[in-house]
Amino acid sequence: MSEQAIKTILITGGAGFIGSNFIPYFLAKYPDYRVVNLDNLTYAGNMENLKEIADSPRHIFIRGDICDRPLLKDIFMRYEIKGVIHFAAESHVDNSIEKPDIFIHTNIVGTFNLIEAARNYWFNNGYEESRFHHISTDEVYGSLGKEGLFSESSPYAPNSPYSASKASSDMIVRSYFHTYKLNAIITNCSNNYGAKQHQEKLMPTIIRSALSNKPIPIYGDGKNIRDWLYVTDHCEGIDLAFHKAQAGETYNIGGKNEKENLEIAIKICELLDISRPKSSGSYKDQISFVKDRAGHDRRYAIDATKIKTKLGWKAKETFESGMIKTVKWYLEKRFI
Repeated sequence: MSEQAIKTILITGGAGFIGSNFIPYFLAKYPDYRVVNLDNLTYAGNMENLKEIADSPRHIFIRGDICDRPLLKDIFMRYEIKGVIHFAAESHVDNSIEKPDIFIHTNIVGTFNLIEAARNYWFNNGYEESRFHHISTDEVYGSLGKEGLFSESSPYAPNSPYSASKASSDMIVRSYFHTYKLNAIITNCSNNYGAKQHQEKLMPTIIRSALSNKPIPIYGDGKNIRDWLYVTDHCEGIDLAFHKAQAGETYNIGGKNEKENLEIAIKICELLDISRPKSSGSYKDQISFVKDRAGHDRRYAIDATKIKTKLGWKAKETFESGMIKTVKWYLEKRFI
């Protein structure tokens, strides 16, 4: 395929968990696309996550910050960017409680700088149809009671500095569609799990603690509920939304797998008992309850009806199959 026929999109945060799963998937599926991957390689970004495409001529990595406006302007002009998929964000709730300032700076100011760079370039170069796809979270909706699901019409009620910063970035993107008619969409996902996730997150923490023969920390009573989505299912949903969604739309992407944190820990321990048994006892013996996190939302759950009916997306992995793949990957790649 000629250079002129290749479309170039900018993916931010492509060395992180979801981005590093998405880029190899995307390049394999679309030979007519080239990806410019902008990542600041903070603690959560790792180039090892992208080693399967290290030699791909259609993957251009740039180390840089989405808050760097001159850099963004240069990237759009140099590579003639036709679309953006915006993963880059500070994302760990615990860290946002300890140091909220970096979340405000990266997630709000960074998103503004990025979408403003896109608007300025596209509207001055005849690319008004180019798409800006903002990746967000279900945490913007706040906390649910025992019943109900978050839909795209649920009111925003963020409860942590992280979720407040993501809610703010969502509103910026929404405003650019309504004010400037920029071709922008938002997807809000539930909790992702799978290969390449940073060790601070729940499932890697459980696996690492178990195999290190350390206490497996579970907040509070362990009954906080999340809706779990296997990362490759999420990648397929992003792909569909990027290519097929109507401008200005928001789509929730959820796995319909509501699980208590304690249930997650028990399931992982059971899988480890089979795959890498201890000399005596079960990994479940290491489960330990710790002081609950400040402002810990009790339950999230997503209604993904819209993306299923409008775009035809459906999760392929069951929770059981996804967990088996996840534990297998960590045993093989990380915690041998």
